[in-house]
Amino acid sequence: MKNIHKYTWIAYTAARSNLAYAAESTSRLLFMTVVLYTFARIWLVVYATARTDQLAGLTMPKMLWYLVITEAILLSAPRAWAEVDQDVRTGRLAVQLIYPVSYVLAHFGRSIGERIVRFTINLVAGAVIALALAGPIPVSASGFLMFLAVLPASFILDFLANFLVGLCAFWLESTAGVALIYSRLVMLLGGTFLPIEIYPIALQPVVRALPFASMIYAPGRMFVDPNVSLLRGSLFVQTFALAVLACIVMAVQSIALRRLFANGG
Repeated sequence: MKNIHKYTWIAYTAARSNLAYAAESTSRLLFMTVVLYTFARIWLVVYATARTDQLAGLTMPKMLWYLVITEAILLSAPRAWAEVDQDVRTGRLAVQLIYPVSYVLAHFGRSIGERIVRFTINLVAGAVIALALAGPIPVSASGFLMFLAVLPASFILDFLANFLVGLCAFWLESTAGVALIYSRLVMLLGGTFLPIEIYPIALQPVVRALPFASMIYAPGRMFVDPNVSLLRGSLFVQTFALAVLACIVMAVQSIALRRLFANGG
């Protein structure tokens, strides 16, 4: 119980710290506004050109709300990889390993605290914009619970992937390139801008099997168009991906720490 309290406090402190920077929060709101307004105009043209009221099974208002969720998830991601990278390069890692807390869980606590604040701000801002541009959409209690069921694992998966990218600092001069590749994979294969139903039919099964879609597409689709089949598939992919990523992170960290100690760190 004491250990849980430690990491909860770390998350709480990170959340309060993130709230303290009003300028950063304002810039995020402005960026979210620009992104959503731009895509709203693009989709209006797409729907008008296609001469249909539905694309990928979504009406224009639902498509905009889908973008609200996916963008809120994407833009709320902390740069956990950069913190791990700096810990390795500056030697702070050797000091932090002395602390009576798990290095991974301490970073997770900070990351999740920041993310909850950023996601909430982005979601509120996005909801205001979506209401102004397209109006409300029906959201059932069961659908909202499905959305909440897949959201936490989405955040955890993204943290583990970012942490793994940061650990690459033990072998690479810069992890920025790896982080860039990962972020682009999340955007393109996660269904950030386009629901997976719009992807080429041959590519859809592959995209659905990858963890990226369960991180971005699944929460977005679940919010606007809840589906029990999608829920089951997403939870299966998330559970499998979490187990695999957690094992990889532990294995890579163990190898990295042996490398650190072998070099007198």
